[in-house]
Amino acid sequence: MTAATSSKAWIIDDDQSIRWVLEKALSKSGFETTCFSEATTMLETLEQQQPNVIISDIRMPGMNGLELLEKVHHDHPTLPVIIITAHSDLDTTVAAYQGGAFEYLPKPFDVNDVIEQTKRACESLTTHHDEPELLPTAGIIGDSAPMQDLFRTIGRLSNSSIDVLINGESGTGKELVAHALHTHSPRADQPFIALNVAAIPADLMESELFGHEKGAFTGAQEQRTGRFEQANGGTLFLDEIGDMPAELQTRLLRVLSEGIFYRVGGHEQVVVDVRIIAATHQNLEQRVEKGQFREDLFHRLNVIRIKLPPLRERSDDIPALAQHFMTKSASRLEVDTKTINRATLDILTTLEWPGNVRQLENACHWLTAMSASNEIRPEDLPDDIRDSEGVSSRSINWETQLNAWARQQLADNQTDLINNAQEKLESVLISAALESAGGKRTEAARLLGWGRNTLTRKIQSLGLDL
Repeated sequence: MTAATSSKAWIIDDDQSIRWVLEKALSKSGFETTCFSEATTMLETLEQQQPNVIISDIRMPGMNGLELLEKVHHDHPTLPVIIITAHSDLDTTVAAYQGGAFEYLPKPFDVNDVIEQTKRACESLTTHHDEPELLPTAGIIGDSAPMQDLFRTIGRLSNSSIDVLINGESGTGKELVAHALHTHSPRADQPFIALNVAAIPADLMESELFGHEKGAFTGAQEQRTGRFEQANGGTLFLDEIGDMPAELQTRLLRVLSEGIFYRVGGHEQVVVDVRIIAATHQNLEQRVEKGQFREDLFHRLNVIRIKLPPLRERSDDIPALAQHFMTKSASRLEVDTKTINRATLDILTTLEWPGNVRQLENACHWLTAMSASNEIRPEDLPDDIRDSEGVSSRSINWETQLNAWARQQLADNQTDLINNAQEKLESVLISAALESAGGKRTEAARLLGWGRNTLTRKIQSLGLDL
């Protein structure tokens, strides 16, 4: 796909280097480009002529990108605007899409992606929405690529009430994402009702979902409204949907298809309008193959699927998450917020975290309550983290470990780091080589790349008891 030579792309960014890169790349792809360092001048020019597409940063002096988007969308509703930014979070992503942005690209972006989206913008009409509204934060934190993809997905769905299926390991924040989908949707002012299917006994699940009439069974002393009725007009979040009993899967499918049901023991139809967001840590395709989950229900739920990354796949987010949880815990315990030093963060970012974000939050709460110091150091970490017991440690390269050691030494005002590190490094390597060589010094020296005499001198100078 090539751009027509007449296609005009306007670039607005206060960073000259970004303007230069985009101008060169788009010009090479056949676009006629014009650059602006701020929005006001661009808007004045827009009164005289109009491009085929606008590419704008968000954070700029004066009018920011979202304000510019609102102005352009109001005055030129068919003009596509691509938003780029180095400061991306869920609220701004959603606001961009709700404001009518054609696409939203977080920095650092792939230039080829910008070119492709610019071509698409020139060839397609954008779907325009109401003016943007900055909605309350959903509390989702992350600058990593997987989280930026998640923000964009939520943004694209922000004007829809389509059903969503969320996949993710336990502790990845499936309910938080479900709540964000609801908060940034046309149903935001209606109820959000959550139900963990796995936590409800099978014999109570039907009543929990659909309610019951008085006298429907022993103990039913009054009419009870089920979760579907409670969520009418809003969103029902069904967590761990894979654990739903087979007989209830049939009833759920009927409600999703027809929007009607009967309370347990009832004879009067109940009509509801409910958006379903389902979540599971299980592989539903495998459960379908084994006959443990209805295939038709799976396809009914699997309209839009969101896969949440485990924490180990977005370790770049751990420092920000950890500090957020430290602040949250300090507020809950009514104490001063403690900080986590660099060496400790280096350790935290190299762990597997099988319990994901929930496990990290629990660890931060423990540190806030139990650490005597206002600065969290490696020795303050709980035993299960420090000793990697209960937390499967990823393969950590020696540079990462050396980096953590050096930062801790500097934090403790230690000096002569080079000599100290060299002695420790040589001692470790010599011991490892001798162990591998079965104690044979000639073979150990060969493994180390030394002569036998050099190895003997090193053992003596380091005072090694080998």
